[in-house]
Amino acid sequence: MKHFFTILSHEVRMLLVSPATYIAGVLFLWLMGFIFTSILEQFSKASQAESPAAVFFQLYFLPVIFMVPLLTMKCLAEERRMGTIETLLTTPVTTTEVVLGKYAAAYLLYLSFWGSTSGLFYILKRFAGDEHLIDSGPIIGGYIFIAVSGLLFIAIGVFSSALSRNQAVAGMICASILIGLILGTRYLGNTSWLENESLAPFKAAVDYVQIWQHYQDFTRGVVDTRELLFYASGTFLALIFSILSVEAKLLHS
Repeated sequence: MKHFFTILSHEVRMLLVSPATYIAGVLFLWLMGFIFTSILEQFSKASQAESPAAVFFQLYFLPVIFMVPLLTMKCLAEERRMGTIETLLTTPVTTTEVVLGKYAAAYLLYLSFWGSTSGLFYILKRFAGDEHLIDSGPIIGGYIFIAVSGLLFIAIGVFSSALSRNQAVAGMICASILIGLILGTRYLGNTSWLENESLAPFKAAVDYVQIWQHYQDFTRGVVDTRELLFYASGTFLALIFSILSVEAKLLHS
């Protein structure tokens, strides 16, 4: 792994000069600012049961579904389309170093985007003059959840990019997987037919991967090791499949 940091620094530079990065950044900050403003408008009209931070992080899936594909869709797909992945791997670097370097760069950018939203809470604390609007528990728990879940989301994006030479197709694959994982499991978890005793093992599996429930646990200060294991194992598998996919494509090219 001695070339990992070289690849990481190169990928960070490439992301910083990519138009897709700035499109994702502008859309993300616009959406987050709009959501935060809408939340504060609701609080100005009537008191709410939850803090602004709790409501803000409930909508985490909206930016995730469009931002993760934009950050990851070209990381491997574009390399394969242009044929540069073969050239890169003729140098003394391994497929693992390439995939992990690209993954780490996208993840760091993902964290930086979310980290920029902390300014919204600073502005609220600085000018609101109402301490009960700033509940540190949901804020800290929300950002920890974003960091932990982001490990899996970005890994899914990298895996999607490894499946296709077309970055648009990779982006659509990534978005579809994220929608199914975040919204699909929540829908299944709320269906009445899963209450059937014969489907108890399936219901237990659906409950285990319920990312919405994970979010609620983190914002309440509950850190379940099973949830951490889910994100760690999911990230590991997605990256392993990404590495195997790249190597398989090279063997058949």
